[in-house]
Amino acid sequence: MSEEAPVTKALSPAKIRKAKFRVRLEKCLLNYNKILLIIVDNVGSKQMQEVRAAIRGKGELLMGKNTMVRRTISDLGEKRPELLLLLPKINGNLGFLFLNDDQVLKDIRDIVTADRRPAAAKAGTFGQCDVIIPKGITSLDPGQTSFFQSLNIATKIIKGAIEIVTDVILIKKGEKVSSSAVALLAKMEIKPFAYGVMCPAVFENGSVYDSFILDLTDDDIKNKFFKGIRHVAAVAMALHYPCVASVPHIVVNAFTQIAGIALEIDYEFPEMQRFKDFLDNPDAFKSSAPAAAAAAPEPEPEPEEEEEEEVFDLFG
Repeated sequence: MSEEAPVTKALSPAKIRKAKFRVRLEKCLLNYNKILLIIVDNVGSKQMQEVRAAIRGKGELLMGKNTMVRRTISDLGEKRPELLLLLPKINGNLGFLFLNDDQVLKDIRDIVTADRRPAAAKAGTFGQCDVIIPKGITSLDPGQTSFFQSLNIATKIIKGAIEIVTDVILIKKGEKVSSSAVALLAKMEIKPFAYGVMCPAVFENGSVYDSFILDLTDDDIKNKFFKGIRHVAAVAMALHYPCVASVPHIVVNAFTQIAGIALEIDYEFPEMQRFKDFLDNPDAFKSSAPAAAAAAPEPEPEPEEEEEEEVFDLFG
C-alpha cells in the first residue's frame, strides 16, 4: 500500500501578515541601537504618509499590535536583555522609529514631531490644554443660548447676538471633553487642540529615557551637576562630614574664624595681610576699577557698602 501524503494546512492571510511583521520587527530590534518611541493618537493617514516621506533614508518606521510587539520583545530577551526595558513603555497607539547610527536623535525627533495640525475637540477625549472662551460678542444668534446655559456660561443679548460676560475655562487640561463643550466649540468654529506625532521616550544603546532629555544642552547638564554638588556640600556641612565637596567650605570657614580672631587681637600673618590693608585703607582699592569708569563725567561713586559687608560677614 502506498503511504498517504501529509496534509498541510494553508495559512490565512492574517497569519502570514503577522509572521512577516514579526520577522521584520525582530530584524530591526537586533540590528538597530537607536529607537524613537512614537505615539500617533488622532494622527491621520495623510499626516503619517508625510512623516514617512520626511524620514525616508534616515530610519525605518514600524507600527503593529502591542500584544505581538510585547511577545516579540520578550522572546528576544535572551539575545538582547536590554530590550526588555521597552516593555513598560508599550501602551496605546505606539510605534517604533528605528534610526541608523549616524542619525542624531534630536534632529529626527524634531522632524517627526514638527507637523502638528489644529483639530476640533472630540467628546470623551482628554483635554490637551485649558480651553478658554474669551469674553465678548459672538457670531451666534440668541436662539443658541441653550448651549451656554448647559455649560453655566453667563451671557447677555447685545444687538441680536450673544455676548459672553467673562472669560470661561470651557475645558481643563487632563479632563474629559463633554459633548456640550464639543457642540459649542463647533458652533463657534474653534479648533482648540493640535494633533501630531509625539515622542515620549527614546531607546539608545541599551538605555531607555524620556525624550525631553534630548533638549538638554551642555550648559544645562553643567548646571544640574553643580547644583547636585552644592546639595552634597550643604548636607555634608550640616552633618560635619568632610568630603571632596565640603572640604573647601570647611577650610574657608576655618580661615574666616582665624582671620576674625587675628583682627580682634591685632595679630598679623601673611595670608590675611590683604584683608587688613583693605580695612585700614579701603580707598586704595578703588584703583582696580576700570579706567573708563574713572574717566566718565559722572561724579565718583561712593564706596560700595556691599563689599565691606561681605568682608565683615566673612569674618563674622
